[in-house]
Amino acid sequence: MADKIAKRSKFVVVGGGIAGVSCTEQLASQFPYEEIVLLTASPLIKAVTNFKQVSKTLEAFDVEEQPSSIIEKKYPNVKVIQSVVKQLQAKEHKLQMENGKELHYEKLCLCSGGRPKLFTHHSSHVLGIRDTDSAQEFQKRLSKAKKIVVIGNGGIALELVYEVEGCEVIWVVKDKAIGNTFFDAGAAQFLIPSMATEKPERATLYKRTRYTTDNAAPPCTPSAECGVQNQDSGSTKKLGSALGPDWHEGIKMKGAYEVSRRVHVEYQCEVLKVYTAEEFLNSQHEAQQSPQPSPDPSSGPWPVYIQLTNGKTYGCDFVVSATGVTPNTDPFLQGNNFAVADDSGLKVDDHMRTSEPDVYAAGDVCTACWEPSPMWQQMRLWTQARQMGWFSARCMAADLLDEPIELDFCFELFAHITKFFNYKVVLLGKFNAQGLGQDHELLIRCTKEREYVKVVLRQGRMVGAVLIGETDLEETFENLILNQMDLSPYGEELLNPNIDIEDYFD
Repeated sequence: MADKIAKRSKFVVVGGGIAGVSCTEQLASQFPYEEIVLLTASPLIKAVTNFKQVSKTLEAFDVEEQPSSIIEKKYPNVKVIQSVVKQLQAKEHKLQMENGKELHYEKLCLCSGGRPKLFTHHSSHVLGIRDTDSAQEFQKRLSKAKKIVVIGNGGIALELVYEVEGCEVIWVVKDKAIGNTFFDAGAAQFLIPSMATEKPERATLYKRTRYTTDNAAPPCTPSAECGVQNQDSGSTKKLGSALGPDWHEGIKMKGAYEVSRRVHVEYQCEVLKVYTAEEFLNSQHEAQQSPQPSPDPSSGPWPVYIQLTNGKTYGCDFVVSATGVTPNTDPFLQGNNFAVADDSGLKVDDHMRTSEPDVYAAGDVCTACWEPSPMWQQMRLWTQARQMGWFSARCMAADLLDEPIELDFCFELFAHITKFFNYKVVLLGKFNAQGLGQDHELLIRCTKEREYVKVVLRQGRMVGAVLIGETDLEETFENLILNQMDLSPYGEELLNPNIDIEDYFD
């Protein structure tokens, strides 16, 4: 934008990820004659496409990366400004941008997402996968790799380990089972055989247009949806917003090795130290007088070696850090009085308001600090980013118009649908008995290579469920959790495969 913005914009949204774009689109629809300003560091934004309301609370959609010009064409009252936030002056209702310009607002929504929580920032051999550019860098490195190490146990790690072919994978998880964030050890055991079998052929080709950005920062450095000022160097990382749930589609995940797929999991351990090849050889030479854990016997030397807390050492071509994200609050805290949660997110109330007047937040950057429904918890997932972005726009509108608004029904029950290891996965309510202590019981039904069904009961009432495979039980279980029907009379027959429970509780 050529000229400095002198006027006060009624609505400004920071962040081009799902939360920011959902908020912007909702505001643009509610206020068609007001200019809505979307501030983003990247020329690409994330848009929800193919949205489908599966049930009352379950929703499925694709995430498509698009040039920011598309949202401006769709909503003529949206103005996209590509720039990085340098500082927020909340009392003055003003944003200072990196290019020296100022942006004034009446209502501001921060949707700046999160930045990768890399276990080390001091090695060029450690790659964090966060956005399109880093995913493409991963593809480039993988094409020449025979062995990689993946650190982490969340969604990206699960997808990556399953998708990679032609490369040996050492998977380091700090938990007793894979996928600890999403399911229990039983579900993990159901999925593990999939790592040793051939992946099924894709039913359809991936036809979505892919866009890239120019002049990207190195992909192993932190990134964020609005850009983040590096506190150490003063430089700014201008990578795009987080990857979509189908980020690996259209990316060739093939290494340089003849082996189709070989995954070895190291449980209950973390990275103790990272060595270059030279450092590792020197350390081995110095330790010759005292026995040390031997490196793996594979061919080497490798560009990088990692020593684990269980005493084992592995050499590899590069390391993928998939250990989650940290809320990207850095550009906003200095000089302001934001209440910050223990997980570093901006605290928001049930109107998505932060502690600073007229400043709202949604998505990964915020932490829900209202009294939640007994069946809901915040998890920084795509579904919640969309819901929070949409709801924050409605709250901004209601507060501006001085109208009452109640917490949306989507916050009544945690509900998430995704895919892991080529299985449909549905998570409902307290699916992992979160916060229930010993006050619960589990019912499980498992059919090898077909389905895994787990329900969580408390005092005879269903409070959570995990559904893996094509079970067609999600809507029935959703209703049972919401209406809190006493299921005690049914006992274990509740999961009897010979009973059509869907019709029974219709």
